[in-house]
Amino acid sequence: MPPRQRLLGLWLLLTGILLFSGIGLLLWLDSTLTLDTTERAAVWLLCLLPGVLVLVLGALLEKRLFRPLRQFQVLLARLVAAPDAQSDFPLDGWLAPLQPDLDQIREGWRGDRERVLVARNEGAAHAAYIQQELEILLQVLDLPILICDEHQRLLLFNPAARTLFHDQPALGLGRQVSQLLPHASLGDALRQLPADGSPRQLLLPGEARWLRCELRKLDAQHGGALIVLHDTTHELEAGQRWRRALAELLPRLRGHTGSMRSAVEALLQAEDKLELKRRLVQAINQESQMLTERVSELTRLVESQQLSQSSLEDTWSNDLFRALQERLTAQSITLTAIGIPVWIRVDGPALLAMLEVMITHLCATLKTPSLDVEVLLGNHRVYLDLIWSGSPLSEQLLSRWRDLPLFDDELSPKISDVLNQHDADLWSLIRKSEARACLRLPVPSSLRGALPRAADTSQERPEFHDFSIAELPPPDSVQSHTPLTRLEMIVFDTETTGLNLRGGDRIISIAACRIINGRLLAQDSFDQLVNPQRDIPAASTLIHGLCNDDVASAPPIDIILPRFRHYVGSGVLVAHNAAFDLLAVRLAGDECGVSFDMPVLDTLLLSRALDPTLEGHGLDVLAERFQLIFPPGTRHTALGDARVTAELLLALLPRLNARGVHTLEDALALQMRVELESKR
Repeated sequence: MPPRQRLLGLWLLLTGILLFSGIGLLLWLDSTLTLDTTERAAVWLLCLLPGVLVLVLGALLEKRLFRPLRQFQVLLARLVAAPDAQSDFPLDGWLAPLQPDLDQIREGWRGDRERVLVARNEGAAHAAYIQQELEILLQVLDLPILICDEHQRLLLFNPAARTLFHDQPALGLGRQVSQLLPHASLGDALRQLPADGSPRQLLLPGEARWLRCELRKLDAQHGGALIVLHDTTHELEAGQRWRRALAELLPRLRGHTGSMRSAVEALLQAEDKLELKRRLVQAINQESQMLTERVSELTRLVESQQLSQSSLEDTWSNDLFRALQERLTAQSITLTAIGIPVWIRVDGPALLAMLEVMITHLCATLKTPSLDVEVLLGNHRVYLDLIWSGSPLSEQLLSRWRDLPLFDDELSPKISDVLNQHDADLWSLIRKSEARACLRLPVPSSLRGALPRAADTSQERPEFHDFSIAELPPPDSVQSHTPLTRLEMIVFDTETTGLNLRGGDRIISIAACRIINGRLLAQDSFDQLVNPQRDIPAASTLIHGLCNDDVASAPPIDIILPRFRHYVGSGVLVAHNAAFDLLAVRLAGDECGVSFDMPVLDTLLLSRALDPTLEGHGLDVLAERFQLIFPPGTRHTALGDARVTAELLLALLPRLNARGVHTLEDALALQMRVELESKR
């Protein structure tokens, strides 16, 4: 149906033409003909009748047909967007006889939806029970847990992970693990996890903390991985404190020992000097007492260091060697495991890092790209041999290697620290059985024996959530061809000091929420006040309720905007009247070096495209049309408007799909067409 304004314009234009033409014809006839009163009345009636008929007919059609048709259009739009809405108004005019049929269609549709909903609820009751049990379990787990899909998108994280990453805006469902933990080694390790589910361990250095990760590939439909994290920062710092205390204690021990030796020698020479003997004996007693105290301190240090061995875990040697080979592949080093694999008790991540450093230096020293590795059972120890053809290494070289750091970091442990942790040492020798040299490392053995425990397949695999995020297209696919219902969309809104953004008005509040797989995530949001570093006009305060005192202690935009950009990630931006909000963030981004060049959907333009004949496409009008509710006090707040805009978008998606707008490319083309038509 043509827009109401166009119909009104055509109706008034046609009525005017007919009326003025009739009046003109009437005046001409009256001036050229001599008419009596009856004839003049008949001529007047004939000349004005067409215009009057068109005027009356137009008013009748507007009341009895066109207005009911517009009401019918709104009812259909509401029925598609909100089928369960109950406050529908009745049809009138010539469409009133259709009301029973419309009611029957609507009630039938609602009945079908209710039956489907009941069936779905019944089918999901057991899954909901297990989900609740799993959530309770996740609540009490102290270890941070992440689950990602094969494209390294987060499917699950527990409260411990939220606590660990409380200052990271990148923590959220559907976000890339690399945004949360930007370590290339982690991404490589996730891609190379063995399919049998055997664990891989990794130590991730960082500026604020060190994380030990245990990675396992999940035998799930999404083909993802389980990441268990452990913050080892305090352990490393404790090791540093232990080494510093030991470094301070040993010189004192040597000093006391030297003093006692000197006193004993002087005592032996002072045979006839009783006073000197007495003083020397007293000095020896004092030094021996001090030496006893220092030995006690050393004993306490050694005992405290033994506690660090609690991180030793049973590890299958072949798993360790496979993980080590994955690290060495990038350096073109080949490690061949020979002999019979056994269980060893080691700190996997620390030992992996140490072996990687040692093998890298060993291959560089020997100028060879390949080594053999073998584990040999000893008496309560397992000997790990790195084997090559040639001569053994000198003790001087091994002494230098013991001081090598594992990472290029101030807190990095040294090779000697890992050796001490495993109560081990290094030496090089000739293996008599084959006349080849080796570098031998004794490590603790495990009580498990020689064979790994077989997996228990008798129990059923536990049921987990249906992680719909894993069904999304891979992040490197062409985003424009992604269906709208499978996009990651960030719906945002801003509040500003005024409407003249190019004239100096600034952002004072920015908020956003996330839609993934056609679902608005209730707990995933970004909401931040911004100090505009200028006064907020009283007229603006009347709209959004924010005054200077509210934002006085808020961070400036150059702090907030990079965090917001991090929250957006690779998602598609959505806003209502996006031109204004997008201009606000882009102008601010130009000042602080943050770009927003991702696709943008505008619910205002999409609504105009779907209902070009309806008047009013503001957020308040559309919220009333689709029965969307602003919670009290949230209108004209950034987060409140963003969430209602998100619900509006979800209400528009079924109607867009019904009109052949399926992908992001289709929606952007539809927006462009509406913009071009509005400029004509």
